Amino acid sequence: MVALFSMIMLGVGLCVSDLHKSIDITWGNGRAQMLNNGQILTVYLDAASGSGFQSKDHYLFGHFQIQLKLVPGNSAGTVTSFYLQSQGSTWDEIDFEFLGNLSGQPYILHTNVITQGKGSREQQFYLWFDPTANFHTYSILWNPLCIILYVDGIPIREFKNYGSRNVPFPLKQAMRMYGSLWDAEDWATRGGLVKTNWSAAPFTASFRNFIANACVQSTPSAASSCTHPHSNNNNSENGTWITQKLKRYEVDKLNWVHRNFMVYNYCSDLKRFPHGLPPECTVK
Repeated sequence: MVALFSMIMLGVGLCVSDLHKSIDITWGNGRAQMLNNGQILTVYLDAASGSGFQSKDHYLFGHFQIQLKLVPGNSAGTVTSFYLQSQGSTWDEIDFEFLGNLSGQPYILHTNVITQGKGSREQQFYLWFDPTANFHTYSILWNPLCIILYVDGIPIREFKNYGSRNVPFPLKQAMRMYGSLWDAEDWATRGGLVKTNWSAAPFTASFRNFIANACVQSTPSAASSCTHPHSNNNNSENGTWITQKLKRYEVDKLNWVHRNFMVYNYCSDLKRFPHGLPPECTVK
């Protein structure tokens, strides 16, 4: 682990408020658009297609954040996503997925960590605010020690590196950042019981202020070090994210979220894992 840290250099802060400089729209046939000189990116969903985008760069570790305003009103059947993902059949992935609902019913924030092509590590949460009224900040910290997911700076999930206990952890595959809005009416709302109301289409979600304090890879292939580490933000964290873990006061906030807003935790689902919970769930 010490050798791995030593290969990761710290970056210089560069301000990239124009999303044109850091993001490419990749699908949707015009349904995703950059507005206000690249300050806002909107994604649309109608009965024909959703839409999405990806970062120009691949990253091996970093602190990534984006601000997002979700689909208002009857969003049942829709999924808005912000995630990191590598390529190949044994890919790694770190997910924020926002599952839409009927008007007046809360969104469910669905999270997952996939390592070497295997997931089934879902945790789900209600949010303590209306995510359709204003932009809110969603963040992924990914370093060799842990993965931490944040909502408005409050940690909601931690996945530690228990490689010494034979728990796979994403260490070598570079990932891009992705965002999208798509139809998942077969499962997204009440397990697919509530379908998408296409008469309310097009559905719209908005993204802004993507910040990556991260190590940039020159290629997406498996690698063990960074070649062009940098930050795309003037308020650079000076590389402190590379050794960052939850602080004591953050553990209290994490526990508050779990007590009050957690909807589902795979680590508590004995029916799903009758022969024993996954090993990361039982490490003390």
